[in-house]
Amino acid sequence: MQAGNAHYRQESDLPHTVALFPLEGALLLPGSRLPLNIFEPRYLQMVDHAIASNRLIGLIQPSLDGATRADGEPGLCEVGCFGRITSMTETGDGRYLIALQGVCRFRLGEELTVKTPFRQARITPFLADLDDSGNDAGAIDRPALLKVFRAYLQANELQADWEGVSRADDAMLVNALSMMAPYGPAEKQALLEAPDLRTRAETLIAITEMALARDNDDFGTSLQ
Repeated sequence: MQAGNAHYRQESDLPHTVALFPLEGALLLPGSRLPLNIFEPRYLQMVDHAIASNRLIGLIQPSLDGATRADGEPGLCEVGCFGRITSMTETGDGRYLIALQGVCRFRLGEELTVKTPFRQARITPFLADLDDSGNDAGAIDRPALLKVFRAYLQANELQADWEGVSRADDAMLVNALSMMAPYGPAEKQALLEAPDLRTRAETLIAITEMALARDNDDFGTSLQ
């Protein structure tokens, strides 16, 4: 897996601990890019810390059940994703605009007792994510995915760059649609935790079909 100027090929290329950035509803997948607007002071410090070391942060969602720790901080989901900071811009008003490129997912381990204002934890990386050789190519039901995507766009009166869609390989298509889909935290977490590209595509299709069915039901109810 290449992210920016760095190559991640084996476990020794990754740290055993990472700064955590809890962000509800955000999804970062290996090989994909996510722009972020950083403004909270402790996360500005987190970015400074990452830039001064390995440029990696751990994007992770707060617990889906809303659980909190004794100190009031949110509990966290079990799975997150390493993101490498590949670009950073200072806005002049105290914010950072950064771009994260996904490296690999990780399973959250023990949180560390730290003096930094941001949280840090030990993690276990999903090493299979480092293989970006395209072994999943052709494994998804691309026609079914495009059919439900087209139906969703039509139902919501949205447009898409179909030329760009047709050029995208399967991994790029599935991951881009998963990240841009306007679904909730539970759906985003299910897409993140899907064990492989085929399962992620099937999950995305199922979630979108349920959204379409719900929208149709709401429309029918409004007519009664």
